Amino acid sequence: MPWDMNDYPASLKNFDPLLRKKTIEIANALLANGYEDDRAIPIAISQAKSWMEDASRDEKDAFDKEKNPKKKDQHDTSSANPKLLDNPVEVFYEDDHWSVKTKEAKRASDTFDKKNDAISRANEIAANKDSEVIIYKKDGTRQH
Repeated sequence: MPWDMNDYPASLKNFDPLLRKKTIEIANALLANGYEDDRAIPIAISQAKSWMEDASRDEKDAFDKEKNPKKKDQHDTSSANPKLLDNPVEVFYEDDHWSVKTKEAKRASDTFDKKNDAISRANEIAANKDSEVIIYKKDGTRQH
């Protein structure tokens, strides 16, 4: 069920209001794309926290001024693929960096200079969607 700033999961109760707003926005989009509540919430929390860490002060201020998410907001569902939710997360070396990508996704979700950073991010994504991580060596062979 979608949420708004007055009616949201208890797990968001102690969040900073801006983090809560971003989490609700992401979670509602996931729900619109067919995700179940119990899967949408942890994914939205993880993505919202990443956004909070990476967003500039101007981006945060602009988002804060936007309308609060509503339960009946429309979301673009044309590009999402809920089928990817169960796919493993891969870590591989490509174009002079380590990439983190859900198997069969069109593009990597993150890139890193260090393999350990990529593995850490892959583990976080996989834990949120309850899938596995597949790690490859620099030469493209699977690491065991």
